[in-house]
Amino acid sequence: MNPLVEDATYGELRDNERVVMRHQIALNLDNFRAAPDDFQLHPTRSYPALKPTLGPFFSVVIATWNGMQWLPALMAALERQTFRDFEVIVVDDGSKDASVKWLEENYPSVRVIVNEVNQGFAVSCNIGADVARGKLIVMLNNDTEPEATWAEELAKAVCGHPRAGIFASKLLLYDERDKLHSAGDNIGLDGIPHNRGVWQKDTGQFDQQRQIFSACGGAAAYRRDLWAALGGFDEEFWMYLEDVDFAFRAQLLGWGTEFVPEARVYHHVSATGAGAIASYYTGRNTIWMIAKDMPRTLLWRNFFRIVSGQIQIAVAALQSWRGEAARARLAGQIAGVLSLPKIFRKRAAIQPRRILDDFELARRMQR
Repeated sequence: MNPLVEDATYGELRDNERVVMRHQIALNLDNFRAAPDDFQLHPTRSYPALKPTLGPFFSVVIATWNGMQWLPALMAALERQTFRDFEVIVVDDGSKDASVKWLEENYPSVRVIVNEVNQGFAVSCNIGADVARGKLIVMLNNDTEPEATWAEELAKAVCGHPRAGIFASKLLLYDERDKLHSAGDNIGLDGIPHNRGVWQKDTGQFDQQRQIFSACGGAAAYRRDLWAALGGFDEEFWMYLEDVDFAFRAQLLGWGTEFVPEARVYHHVSATGAGAIASYYTGRNTIWMIAKDMPRTLLWRNFFRIVSGQIQIAVAALQSWRGEAARARLAGQIAGVLSLPKIFRKRAAIQPRRILDDFELARRMQR
């Protein structure tokens, strides 16, 4: 027997409640009506069958902040795509311009998410990816213009390279369309990433080497299962190198990055985040990425090379001390070093999951 039932206080309350209920029923007795003969306690209802829905192949996620001037060209370019199986998600990161209003009036099919306050590029990308329905998540900067066959070429590469988890577009300068901005990203054993072919005239010199270390996040596709496994971009990076950090973590799990030279995108380059801002976050996030992602053996084997690279950057910043960007780069380095204890805690969660051995990782870093 439940002891609560035998409790005197409970029993008194229960009996009192019964008295109250009987009293209420007596007062409302005239309002009761006998149920009709055809009364059904649970009437049978019919509903149309649910139709299965398939998500699109691509979910194109565009993070924007005060980028109204770039959106018309970008959205028009997406409308011209020869491959149409994609959705467009725009995450407005607290813009003060008319971006949201313009999108709602001119592109009602686009899914628009509005951050009330600016939360940073990495956070906005993750927010867009969280609501994406596509098999692949495609990050596309707001200051870009993809060629009409861009999505088609990416789709071909995805189907043709099932072992790759990341697909990099070829980015060219918006105003000098025969000059490269990025043929993907590589990273040296000193831990410093660089854009392949940056500022070079595009003569196809990088088109044959398809396996690279990282994609430039300005126009890159990511398999959904890889994105989920890594938890998207590291939001504490805020902006800059979040794409290389993601690729580094993907490489540790054995995934590869495929460069797709036929997927061409024209880029204004840092239209909404440049100068001192870029210098600060690049300085800080480079140190964070090395501390998080570089395996212990490679870290110690290349320790002097890594430290030397950072010292050279610091010395160059001191020599250009009057420049705002130089001071910001040095401030970013200092912030990166001071916050290393926090980053080491992240490292403790990343390194035990590593699959790729040191030899293969070093080979991929030196491509």
